[in-house]
Amino acid sequence: MPAALHRSPRVAAILAGLLLALIGTWVETTGREPVSTLRERLEYLSYDLRLNLGLPAAPAANDTILILDIDEQSLQQEGRWPWPRQRLAQVVDSLRDAGAAVVAFDLVMSEPERSEVDTLKALIAQQADPAAGRYEALLALARARDGDRRLARALTGMDTVLGYVLHTARADSSGILPAPAPLAGETDALFAVPELPTHTANLPLLQQAAGHGGFITVMPDADGVIRRVPLLVRHQGELYPSLALETARVYLFARQIGIDTAEVGNGQVVEYLSLARDQRIHTDAGAQVLVPYTGPAGSFDHLSAADLLAGDFDPARVENRIVLVGATALALADVKPTPVQNVYPGVEIHASIIAGLLAGDFPYQPDWASGANVFIIIGVGSLLALLLPFLGPVWILLLSALVLSGFIAGNFWLWTEHRLALATTTPTLAIAAIMLFNLSYGFLGEARRRRQLKGMFGQYVPPQLVEEMSRNPGQYHAEGESREMSVLFADIRNFTTISESLGAGELKDLLNRFFTPMTETIFHHRGTIDKYVGDMIMAFWGAPLHDARHAGHAIEGALGMLAAADRLREQFLAEGLPEINIGIGINSGVMNVGDMGSQYRRAYTVLGDAVNLASRLEGVTKYYGVRLVVGERTRELAPGFVYRTLDRVRVKGKRQGVTVYEPLCAQTELTPAMSDWLQRHDATLAAFWNQDWDAADRGFRELAAERPGDRLYKLYLERIDQLRRRELPPDWDGVFERREK
Repeated sequence: MPAALHRSPRVAAILAGLLLALIGTWVETTGREPVSTLRERLEYLSYDLRLNLGLPAAPAANDTILILDIDEQSLQQEGRWPWPRQRLAQVVDSLRDAGAAVVAFDLVMSEPERSEVDTLKALIAQQADPAAGRYEALLALARARDGDRRLARALTGMDTVLGYVLHTARADSSGILPAPAPLAGETDALFAVPELPTHTANLPLLQQAAGHGGFITVMPDADGVIRRVPLLVRHQGELYPSLALETARVYLFARQIGIDTAEVGNGQVVEYLSLARDQRIHTDAGAQVLVPYTGPAGSFDHLSAADLLAGDFDPARVENRIVLVGATALALADVKPTPVQNVYPGVEIHASIIAGLLAGDFPYQPDWASGANVFIIIGVGSLLALLLPFLGPVWILLLSALVLSGFIAGNFWLWTEHRLALATTTPTLAIAAIMLFNLSYGFLGEARRRRQLKGMFGQYVPPQLVEEMSRNPGQYHAEGESREMSVLFADIRNFTTISESLGAGELKDLLNRFFTPMTETIFHHRGTIDKYVGDMIMAFWGAPLHDARHAGHAIEGALGMLAAADRLREQFLAEGLPEINIGIGINSGVMNVGDMGSQYRRAYTVLGDAVNLASRLEGVTKYYGVRLVVGERTRELAPGFVYRTLDRVRVKGKRQGVTVYEPLCAQTELTPAMSDWLQRHDATLAAFWNQDWDAADRGFRELAAERPGDRLYKLYLERIDQLRRRELPPDWDGVFERREK
């Protein structure tokens, strides 16, 4: 095929690969549905996989955070939830006495407690005489038994943080909020922080007693999984901290929360939050952080509330620690779907955030992440698009796998070592798409090229060579070129007589039976069939596949053809068909090979003087009485055979004389008797060329007597008789002039 045609599929593959890279860039940056949703969902899966692969086999112990667990044991021992506020006050007192640094409640107490004390107070108001001292005594007793007041007194005695909920529900707000977040920085123009207009907060009595509070609202991703949480939320124009952020601030004695912002358009977005001078917490524009999960549920130290109330615990477990009061009992339904576990206690999410705030260690997605992904898609995608069309399937797989594994390994290294959460889905899909396209295109192109090769060479070249050519079809084409090759001509002797003795159908069957084993033999020795002309077969070696042993393969093929012809002769004679004998001529040299002909019919063939000489050599086989004749260059290129020198001859159409040879067998088959005969043959031939007619005559007569059926020696004896009577020129070189073709 022309080089331009071969290049065009590669150009098409390169352009298609570049187009896939551009499509990958669009997928990475577009906000169109459903593309953006699908991209996000795939990225969620990728993030979850990376997170879980990076988790330690056993989470490191956290000595700062303790979860006071309202678990199944606590419900069985203390009764169903909600517990009386008196009991919660006992919990706070026990934690204070054990030396807890900060107590944070992952629960909301938005309604006053309704108990038997409330009933008693109502009865006193209805039936007792306010003027009597008994009324005041009973009222004092009721106040003493008031759970809300009892809990408020307990909260006042230590640093406590109460949780509350900010939401978008249309219902009225309840309870009171603590003071907004004490931020040190410009916040008026922040526009990306989420706004939640309503709240469900704690009783004023309790919130005022605690003094601190933080929202426990979480905002799951689109698939319902909690991967990130807000540290700040806007409510009625003010910014409020999360429970985790406020708890960490109180624990660190930080008076304010530092906030760094960046201008975007006419507004500002959050970049960092800080609780200490040497600490910066990366957030997204809306002050959200990725939850730094350290393991499955149970990764933090848990103390059952039942054990605390029973006094069955070591106070050292509580001393100087942040204590998060929360529920893990399934009946209380405070469990969330997370990347590490489908059922994960909500209180441990807050614990994970607090741990990250204290350590200053959060995974984060930098602002340049999207740009980096675009660069990777365009850069790596373009590189693959330019390289892969020039590679075979195995190298396409290897190079793509190397690039893909390098990208994934680099991404995972940035995650584990630098806590960078870079997207993987779109670059991975872009690289995979370019790889799969080139594989598919390559296989389809290879199949197409195989069909083209088979269509072009299948009738000339054996199937195994077509298969070999198809491994690298770009190297083979039908354009004309010059190269050194070997060409063979073979035909049936006395074919005219044979054809006259047979009918048309019989002649056709005989030729088919003759051509089939001849062709099989040529194919077996890596030859290419050029054409059949009547009873003649033309074949060559060295194209379309390069063959360093083209001369040797041609001689091996010729010897095989002679053996096949002997077997056919016996079969034909046994069937009463005419006897067949063949003559073969082989020559090697530089010749033109390619697809030649007209616009109506073309053929892959060879042309040149070396080809013409091979045809002449086939013609002299009958003259010398031999079945196979080769030229000088063929003998030079195939030294592994035993040759008998036949003559120096100048064939018709050639000015220069050539020495012609008869290949007899492989060197490994040479016998001592044959070696002796050939030595005497060469000595006699040398005497002939030196015009020592007597010695030549004597030698040829001895050889003819030993081999009475050998026509060559009779020819030389006749030639000596003629030359004796002629006046030879001084430069006579022994070349015999052959006039016939």
